[in-house]
Amino acid sequence: MTTTITIPTTPLATTTYVSRSHSVAARELAGEMMIMSATDSTLFSLNETATLIWNAADGKTSLREIVENKICPEFDIDPETAYRDAESLVSNLASLGILQLSSEPALSKNESQ
Repeated sequence: MTTTITIPTTPLATTTYVSRSHSVAARELAGEMMIMSATDSTLFSLNETATLIWNAADGKTSLREIVENKICPEFDIDPETAYRDAESLVSNLASLGILQLSSEPALSKNESQ
């Protein structure tokens, strides 16, 4: 079975916060994240870049901060190119139910009570 992923042509919100979906199970193996969807048991393998984003996706850190603090120091890439690539990646992962995107940071447990 082949899954086609479409890349959105419109940019994300000015500030995008990324968090991990609660409907997946994840384990890191040999530097790559293996993710299984709890809804249909689809298995995904994230490359090194996607794994860095996954690990930083706490819902409180913006995508731009993740790119500037995690991606750019790890790879020889300028911040704007890295950000555009990261926008496409997180949009794709969100469309697959792996990540959740928000224009507002997630509330901490103390703030939500």
